[in-house]
Amino acid sequence: MRAFIFDMDGCLLDSIGFWHDAEQRLLDMVGITLTKEERDHLNELTLEEAGVWFHEEFGVLDDPESVAKAVIEFMLESYRTVVEANPGVYEFISTLHEQGAPMCVLSSSPQSFLQAGLTRTGLKQFFPDELIFSADGTGLTKRNPSTFEFVCEKLGSALEDTWLFDDSWYACRTAQELGMHVVGSFSTDECGTHEELGRYSEFVIDDFTDPALRDLLTE
Repeated sequence: MRAFIFDMDGCLLDSIGFWHDAEQRLLDMVGITLTKEERDHLNELTLEEAGVWFHEEFGVLDDPESVAKAVIEFMLESYRTVVEANPGVYEFISTLHEQGAPMCVLSSSPQSFLQAGLTRTGLKQFFPDELIFSADGTGLTKRNPSTFEFVCEKLGSALEDTWLFDDSWYACRTAQELGMHVVGSFSTDECGTHEELGRYSEFVIDDFTDPALRDLLTE
């Protein structure tokens, strides 16, 4: 049976814009504009790592903990009150759930963000707590192949039978190199252009209404 690993921000949820707003608030404090290379680097960091980077690289706020706290306050409010699921997500996930497909969420966001966002959008019912994996503070980064090996073990699935949905090109690359199936879920060029995602995935979708997904919904 096919198993599925879903990223949350930019994949299941239309939340990347809120992350960019939070980042811009920090950058405005010191009058900095990120280069493409710096933004690419930022996209690979957990919140904890980003707090250190913003403070040490640009002198944002008094310490890394203050940076992380500012982001947490803004993002939690967004997840609890305004964030929405991407088009077609609820229907796709609920169908997989009905078919009994093993599924989990793997995200660089803190666990509190995952719980808040999934709860607000009604997706939490499909993912038990033990299958909602946060990279933040756990070492489960998508740069590391062992992360996907660990998650597949928890799902009870073989790598070659598992599909990753993610909007970050580097996560798609890691999974592809392991022999997993990969669907690039486009959110913004900063996370991964269509070309970048296509290089490391079997196909790329703009949202979950894409007809290409129908073949994955098998009884």
